[in-house]
Amino acid sequence: MKTYYVGMDVHRASISIVVLNGAGKLVMQSVIETGAERVRGYLKQLRGKVYVTFEEGTQANWLHDIVRPLVTEVVVCDPRHNKLLNSGNKNDRVDAQKLAELLRNGALKAVYHGDNGMRTLKELVRNYDCLVGDTTRVMLRLKAIFRGRAIPCAGHDIYRSDRRAQWLEQLREPGARQRASFLYAQLAALKPLRHDAKLVMVKEARRQAAYPWLMSVPQLGSVSVTQLMAVVTRTSADHEVVNGVLRRSRRPIATRGLNRNHNHLLKKVFKSAATSACHSGPFKAGYDARVAQGMDPSLARLTIARQLAAITLAVWKRGEKFNKQMMKPQIAA
Repeated sequence: MKTYYVGMDVHRASISIVVLNGAGKLVMQSVIETGAERVRGYLKQLRGKVYVTFEEGTQANWLHDIVRPLVTEVVVCDPRHNKLLNSGNKNDRVDAQKLAELLRNGALKAVYHGDNGMRTLKELVRNYDCLVGDTTRVMLRLKAIFRGRAIPCAGHDIYRSDRRAQWLEQLREPGARQRASFLYAQLAALKPLRHDAKLVMVKEARRQAAYPWLMSVPQLGSVSVTQLMAVVTRTSADHEVVNGVLRRSRRPIATRGLNRNHNHLLKKVFKSAATSACHSGPFKAGYDARVAQGMDPSLARLTIARQLAAITLAVWKRGEKFNKQMMKPQIAA
């Protein structure tokens, strides 16, 4: 049975494809339009064992779902590790051929794309986070108008819909008043959207088996737990390609979230939870003890955040709810 290694350089309008045989000899090279039917039609003409690779990017999920049923194996590779692509001549065909060669040599770092069970939740979390960001930007722009004219606007009174007219009366410039009026209208539209997005997001999260376990961790609310489940997935280091076959890496998985390889949302969730945990609940005693020993409060909060992250991971892996016994190793350390 023949073996083919297919490298794809994917762009918005076109895909450059290079096919190598088992001996590494160039068999085919083409440029096709980016589209599901064109990709399916091209791959169906290859008979035998077909291994395909392309880089992680905007269209990686879509392309993976299309290609996976048609070939022996799909490797979505991490572009940060493809140093060979940065050397020598560079164009779409050359990049596709280099990807095929790296795939044949087993020199690619794979990004995991095997589980689609969380895709709906991921999209809903992105939707909610975008609406929160949009709302925050509108609120900041609104306050900036008043601060730029030396009008005190501390607190949240400025955002109350029943006080809108009183705040607008303080703006003497017609242009500034009109701009503020539009911002108030944007804010009025975004708030109910954000509320509805939150309800739909949490409802979807409750369908996941891990939801009740994570909700048992102190200071983690429904939104935080939902964001955790959507963000914490498999890392590219979990899998590796050996002799053209994708398998789980045997190397220990590094804890991510609060180090230099952190995910920003993940870090925000745990540091926010730690801020609350330092003032109430089972983590307060540990925080107070560290501060009493002379540790800077900010470092003590970071320690609690790391402790929360470790316990959350343990709860998730074990599939059981939080109990205080889980805190003893961290406190002793």
